[in-house]
Parts: sequence; structure tokens; C-alpha cells
Amino acid sequence: MIRNTTPNRLGLAAALLFSALVTGAPAARAAGDEPVAVPPAGTPKNGAATATGKPVDAKSDLTTCAKGMVWDAKNHKCMVKQSGVLPDAELTSYAYALAKADRYDEALDILNILKDRNTPRALNYRGYATRKLGRTEEGIGYYLKAVAMDPAYVQVREYLGEAYVVLGKFDLAFDQLATIQKLCGGTACEEYEDLAAAIAKAKGM
Repeated sequence: MIRNTTPNRLGLAAALLFSALVTGAPAARAAGDEPVAVPPAGTPKNGAATATGKPVDAKSDLTTCAKGMVWDAKNHKCMVKQSGVLPDAELTSYAYALAKADRYDEALDILNILKDRNTPRALNYRGYATRKLGRTEEGIGYYLKAVAMDPAYVQVREYLGEAYVVLGKFDLAFDQLATIQKLCGGTACEEYEDLAAAIAKAKGM
């Protein structure tokens, strides 16, 4: 799902879900958590063909490359995927960009070459890709590890809540929504709105 950054797009729907919850101090989103969504592999853009190993969009620092390669944002080129080819932080962001382009298996392949696979971001994105592949329970396991390491990590709580929605565990999804409201200091943040929308859709609200 590509995020729509228009504020308060759920309006009353989000407010009605948890209007009675007590709010807390806002938590900042971790840097680099939201790469721009990119087209799937093989989709030409601006005349570039991914089959040749060229990036989908040479002007974007969050471009994806052909399978087996990774995007070097600093030097603006695709490089052969291998351990240590880029810093873990860049590989982690690239894995998420692949996942947002529905290239979940490739995203997991990138996460597998990280020197440290057990950071909150790496675990969150592993959970996201795994969940999108239909392995929801496994994905929840990764999300819970990320939450244990960083309880204020808002995005992982959104994804965890969405996984609970998939399983029909709405009480646990609402728990995550309540925590997100406290961390964001209200209901206007994207994570709250997206999880509230997922709950409302699943419950036919």
C-alpha cells in the first residue's frame, strides 16, 4: 500500500475508534523508515530498463534495480548484491523499498546479507515482507522482537496491528492502535490512520 500523506484523511472514522483514549508524548519516526514506493522489477521508467541492470529511475535515491543488484544512492548506480556491498542502514532501506514494490522475496534476500539482522528496522521490514507473503504468524514474531527492542517504534506497531487484523484478533489490534495514539500524541499520525482504516475495513465499519 502506497501511503497517502494527506493529513486526517480518515476524519471522524479514526476519531470515533479511539476518541476516549488518553494521549501521551509524541514519538519521532526513525529516519529512513519510509522510502518512496517504487515500481516492480521490470517496469521501465524514464526510459530505463531494469533488465539491463539500470535503475528504474536514475533520479531517485530510492530506486530499485534488477534482481541480484542493489541501489547505491551515494554513487547513483546499481551494484551486485553481496554482503558488505553497502552499509547495513542503506541495505535495510533498500530492502523496504523492494517490499513496497511487492518484491518480498528479494527484500528478504537483502535482509539476509545484513551484518546485523536483529535491529528494530531490519526485524520490522522482515516482518512486513514475511506477512505480505502470507506468513502472518511468522511476521508477527519479527514484529514482537522489534517492539521489545524499541517500544516507541510507531511503524512496527502499525504493522503488528495490521497483522492482528489479518488474523481477526481485533482486541490485540486495538491495543496497538491505543499505543500508537499515545506515542503520536493523538490520532493525526499516518500510523494511527492506516491501522484505524485497516480495522474499520475488516469490521465493515
